[in-house]
Amino acid sequence: MTDISPKLLELLVCPVTKGPLEYDKKKQELISHQAKLAYPIRDGVPVMLADEARTLKSTEIKRSVRK
Repeated sequence: MTDISPKLLELLVCPVTKGPLEYDKKKQELISHQAKLAYPIRDGVPVMLADEARTLKSTEIKRSVRK
């Protein structure tokens, strides 16, 4: 398993929403909670194509908290 550089993670955004991504080390995915998509990381390379992303299950989606 390869780690994603924190610097790279700062630069990458969801191609659908342009929002932030969260790194899931165990599943080797970059998660976009706004788009409800998980982008795979293959051989250490993030695949940032919506067609390659899987849709998050309802149990995986974080609810935004309104203040």
